[in-house]
Amino acid sequence: MEKQIPEFEAVEFFEKRNKYCLLIPLFNEGERYFSQVEKMKSSGLFRKVDVIICDAGSDDGTTAHEFLKDTGHRALLVRKGKGRYSTDLRMGYHWAIEQGYEGFISVDGNDKDGTEAIDLFLRALDKGYDYIQGSRYIKGGKGVNTPFIREAALKLINEPVMTFCARMHLSDTTNGFRAYSRKFMLDERVLPFRDIFWGYELIYYLPVRACRLGFKICEVPVTRTYPDDGTVPSKVGGFKGNLYQLSILHHTIWHHYDPDSKYRFKER
Repeated sequence: MEKQIPEFEAVEFFEKRNKYCLLIPLFNEGERYFSQVEKMKSSGLFRKVDVIICDAGSDDGTTAHEFLKDTGHRALLVRKGKGRYSTDLRMGYHWAIEQGYEGFISVDGNDKDGTEAIDLFLRALDKGYDYIQGSRYIKGGKGVNTPFIREAALKLINEPVMTFCARMHLSDTTNGFRAYSRKFMLDERVLPFRDIFWGYELIYYLPVRACRLGFKICEVPVTRTYPDDGTVPSKVGGFKGNLYQLSILHHTIWHHYDPDSKYRFKER
């Protein structure tokens, strides 16, 4: 099957320096991302992994070329067409594969995730794991100020449904801090480069597919912190957003995203 890749523009600031990359989907996170970059710099992250921004058209200064180059980002990918989270990830995964990276870590750019855990992902990739999930619910992990509604939805709906679908316990199924191997991404039974993965579908599909196909899987402890003031840095929310998440779970349960599924999604 021919890859379906969103149209994008790539700006490279440095040559490839590491065998793994960190993909950060970004859209107008403003001060949250500036704060995250300072923490990434303090932990030496930019020396350990190549950092690539997967941008959806930010205009708040976070993707200014001078800023990205000065702070050590390797490249900026800017999506040109329609899409959302999974579209931006497909853009990033495709570019990273073309660049020859052996593994791909992703993390959100809203300063919720403790990126100092990057070493755990790198070690797991070195050990040959194909899917590594960051979890705040295993030993060593920590969730700070997690909104009650989100915690309840995760524990009462997402976790049991995803565990059932994957046939393996997954403790933090909506956490975007995760990693995949090149081998997994290129497996013909996975096929992540399809237009049906538009919004948050890949977050659900890829873990289930990795588990059901018998790839090497582990979870690593991470910290996820929400602001003290009760705000929720997220692009998903409200009744419509929650209904959309439930629809993804429905399609996941019935394996509609699998390459051999007879189900046909409506074109967007």
